[in-house]
Amino acid sequence: MKIEDILSICDHTLLLQTATWPEIKDLCDDAMKYHTASVCIPPCYVKQAADYMQGRIKVCTVIGFPNGNCSTATKVFETKDAIENGADEIDMVINVGWLKAKQYDLVLDEIKQIKQACGYHVLKVIIETCLLTEEEKIKMCEIVTESGADYIKTSTGFSTAGATFDDIALFAKHVGPDVKIKAAGGISSIEDAEKFMELGASRLGTSRIVKIVKSK
Repeated sequence: MKIEDILSICDHTLLLQTATWPEIKDLCDDAMKYHTASVCIPPCYVKQAADYMQGRIKVCTVIGFPNGNCSTATKVFETKDAIENGADEIDMVINVGWLKAKQYDLVLDEIKQIKQACGYHVLKVIIETCLLTEEEKIKMCEIVTESGADYIKTSTGFSTAGATFDDIALFAKHVGPDVKIKAAGGISSIEDAEKFMELGASRLGTSRIVKIVKSK
């Protein structure tokens, strides 16, 4: 597999609490140089990044991040604000507590509201697989499919673990035909990236692939 093909589906990511604008700017520079799918950055830097890159690379940001348990109204406001500031793609975190309590109607309604706020912009739904049972993961495949969201995504990268090969294979088996898959968290090598893609991931959330390419 060509490295250009892998880079083209990477959301080049920096979401650390300590991230500064100069670091985000460097991330944008790398994304433009290596032609990644997007930069995935904190909401506070969306406008600066969008203004800086002038449409050369898509800007992705995170909503309800990383715990997912703020109110739906807050998430909807965050989404609208991010899009007004220039975000092209939205990665939202579900309310895991609602899922655990089997309040599936609330989980579904929240995703639908955020998708409506996104309009034509891409919505990825982070389900935080490391906190879920297999039954809950399958249920989220069904909910995301019903919601009209564009992607199901494994992880925030801020919990107990990231993407696994088994989870991507599970997603591929259970999501609807219109739902794409994003693997995020712990993608540490070119070989990992290739394996995730082979299993069905069409987007990767990582900063390491660019770092590996730069080090060669």
